Amino acid sequence: MVSSALDAMAGTAWGRWLGLVAAVWVQCISGNNYTFSNYSDSIKTLMGLTQLQLNGLSVAKDVGKAFGLLAGLASDRVPTWLLLAIGSLEGFLGYGAQWLVVSRTVAPLPYWQMCVCLCLGGNSTTWMNTAVLVTCIRNFRGSRGPVSGVLKGFVGLSTAIFTDLCSALFADDPASFLVMLAVVPAAVCALAMVFLREGRGAVSGASDEADARGFAAISTLAVAIALYLLAADLTGLGGNGGVVSTVFVTVLFILLAAPVAVPAHVAWRSWMKTRKAANADAENTVLDDSTTTTPLLLASKPAAAEARGPGERPRLGEEHTIAEALSALDFWLLFSSFLMGVGTGLAVMNNLGQMGVAMGYADVSLFVSMTSIWGFFGRIASGTISEHFIKTRALPRPVWNAASQVLMCAGYVFMAFGMPGSLFIGSVVVGVCYGVRLAVTVPTASELFGLKYYGLIYNILILNLPLGSFLFSGLLAGLLYDAQATATPGGGNTCVGAHCYRGVFSVMAVACVIGFVLDVILSIRTKRVYAKIHEAKKASRLAAAQRVS
Repeated sequence: MVSSALDAMAGTAWGRWLGLVAAVWVQCISGNNYTFSNYSDSIKTLMGLTQLQLNGLSVAKDVGKAFGLLAGLASDRVPTWLLLAIGSLEGFLGYGAQWLVVSRTVAPLPYWQMCVCLCLGGNSTTWMNTAVLVTCIRNFRGSRGPVSGVLKGFVGLSTAIFTDLCSALFADDPASFLVMLAVVPAAVCALAMVFLREGRGAVSGASDEADARGFAAISTLAVAIALYLLAADLTGLGGNGGVVSTVFVTVLFILLAAPVAVPAHVAWRSWMKTRKAANADAENTVLDDSTTTTPLLLASKPAAAEARGPGERPRLGEEHTIAEALSALDFWLLFSSFLMGVGTGLAVMNNLGQMGVAMGYADVSLFVSMTSIWGFFGRIASGTISEHFIKTRALPRPVWNAASQVLMCAGYVFMAFGMPGSLFIGSVVVGVCYGVRLAVTVPTASELFGLKYYGLIYNILILNLPLGSFLFSGLLAGLLYDAQATATPGGGNTCVGAHCYRGVFSVMAVACVIGFVLDVILSIRTKRVYAKIHEAKKASRLAAAQRVS
């Protein structure tokens, strides 16, 4: 009975928004896979690893995402709460085992066992992200760009949230940081299991304009959180300890809880509308039949796909099976360009610790936070802006991926020269562009290949994370760094100077040029799809205006 009541709630306007807020909280803790740089140096020292071996561990955590295909297959077969439960359990086991090692509670595990632990932690996020994205995009079918931007934006902030909380509460202690990664996601997922559910039916009266106001409010709160974290990082207030740190953490928790005001407002408006309608019925007991049988608002129905002959392939924008999507040229254009963007971005994120040491920095937590915070701005801005230009100009969404590749290429060239401040600027540029790639690619896949098998299609695209990590971080960065490094007495190696990563940045700049070309081709090939989406949104706005008038 309780489950039925919660499912019924998910079908209401305010229930959808409450589910989205729960999803936002899950995303705030599901970026733990990007925090490896915060404790990688401790693992390297404790286990006496070379850079290539350390990068192997980093690849192992990203290989965990390859098993996200299981989450994709399960997304159409099991309820959302079970996806969240599996993800939180895996994270608890994976990061909990790493905490045992880093805290010296147990002796260092064999290398292969550490790889398994990191793989578990990496795979945990795929279950959380799949549960959140698939459910919310299906609940907000007409606002896929803003949904992706908001949710992926909070994933971008999660690294900064974890890093700054650890600095404020535990003085950047790696062992305490790993405790947070193990325990906090499990607690948040337990809460989300109650409220995050797929609505079983269209919400009558839901409009793009009403949804846009809700997303604008949550986006504004997200920007406030990002600016708050940015100010704390630049001023160092969060890590001062004592009363200042307590105040910092308290304000941060209040800001993170603030999005719940959106479903509360929607519920209040719904209650007021129901009460007003009840009063009107009481006052007008005799009404004309035409006024009583005509609904004020109608739930929009998706346009039907054009009829196809036997054996004819679906067109872009129609529902694709997995086999049909994998045999489409446009899928592999999207897949390959995604690899060039996220693969090179992951190489920087995974190696920020060693890049900082090479550039002469003792503490790289600032750069980790910068990548996270500016990744948030890239995610949340690209989702909303790309949606706006589809509505107003029918501009294909992949155009924004192409633009991000140009900026990322420039960032790698700048970092290759090793000028003062290059790592700071580079971490900002990489964060923004990596965020754009994620936030734009997620709705693009659903628009080109449909929502029926979206969970699996999304996780096939996410295979680029382990693949890119292996190619650009595990092989390219590891081998070229070790070629420049000198051995240390206790085992392992080290390298200091701009030359340590110059070759890595140069190769990744070329990869971004290739990605740019692929994105331009995809943009040209999808112009017709986005022209249709533009016309559909225009017709929806006109119909809404006519209903109001």
